[in-house]
Amino acid sequence: MGRGRAKAKQTKVARQLKYANHNIDYDRLREELGADGRREEIYPPTPSEQDPERMR
Repeated sequence: MGRGRAKAKQTKVARQLKYANHNIDYDRLREELGADGRREEIYPPTPSEQDPERMR
């Protein structure tokens, strides 16, 4: 017993997180994380991005 108030608070916080409008500034986040924006480090190049000589 005595868990009602704590559970109500958890429910309130969960609803706020679920339904809140999270305006995220992705450019600022990228700067803070130190990402340099190079796509090759994360994803392999697509065939159109590869050297045409290699495709032959």
